[in-house]
Amino acid sequence: MNPGDVALEGGKILDQVATAIVGKRNVLEKMLLAILCDGHVLIEDYPGLAKTLMAKSFATALGCAFKRVQFTPDLLPADITGTYIFDRKASEFVLRKGPVFTNVLLADEINRAPPKTQAALLEAMQERQTTLEGETHPLPRPFVVFATQNPIEYEGTYPLPEAQVDRFLMRIDVGYPTREQEKEVLDRRRARRSDDVRIEPVSNPPMVLALQAAIEEVHVDDDVERYIVEIATRTREHSQVEVGASPRGSLALLKLGRARAALKGRDYVVPDDIKEIAVEALAHRVLLKPDPWIKGVRTASIVREVLAAVPVPKVE
Repeated sequence: MNPGDVALEGGKILDQVATAIVGKRNVLEKMLLAILCDGHVLIEDYPGLAKTLMAKSFATALGCAFKRVQFTPDLLPADITGTYIFDRKASEFVLRKGPVFTNVLLADEINRAPPKTQAALLEAMQERQTTLEGETHPLPRPFVVFATQNPIEYEGTYPLPEAQVDRFLMRIDVGYPTREQEKEVLDRRRARRSDDVRIEPVSNPPMVLALQAAIEEVHVDDDVERYIVEIATRTREHSQVEVGASPRGSLALLKLGRARAALKGRDYVVPDDIKEIAVEALAHRVLLKPDPWIKGVRTASIVREVLAAVPVPKVE
């Protein structure tokens, strides 16, 4: 499979998911980019904006196994990873696998669980494995985590530690639909006479892995790599920033840029590919100094300011 096939197969997946999600093609594309990069997505937005439906729709369209975990203050790490239980018939302990053993995991309201439970996902997200009773168990591939959190309700929540936030390839928001889009949501619901939306599988796990491998064939010019490094470096040097994007942020720009190029039918990356995904890839990796944060400055605006200031290379 080559990068040109990514555009064809990716288009099929997006078209199928779009039968359930109205008017959010740009958001769906970015979620697909993360899947193609074998990365995880933190979705931060208000309730009722179809975050759960998006994750479930992608899993179905990809032909992948899907599990959902509702994070609550009393959720235990074993509720995610699984645990050993004693089988009386076999007279031995056997592994009861948790929901993390899947292809697409939805961690709903992830910031409602205590840090110990949140940390149970760290090894799975980074190493694609989990360790139980000293024994390592590999997770199915592909493995993608879609985590959601509510940006306005903080009572009874536990903010994600920076180490875990950094594990997410992207942080995105969905946003409210326009009047016309919301009207279409109502029309579709009335026409199908059911709350359930039917999604047809148009891919399968081996195909997803092949698409991920095809991304590695996308060419990145040296000037584009320098452009990526310059963007990340300037976030660290910004006067209002306490901690800028780490090299993991530069790698995120590289991977997402290649995935976007392939999704657009190209086998090479252009600066616009980087600019298009920079905010989602870097904003959650930037920590502001107290004064600008109190004044309402947000990390997304810092990244946009950096993008405006860094000279764009000419790639032929």
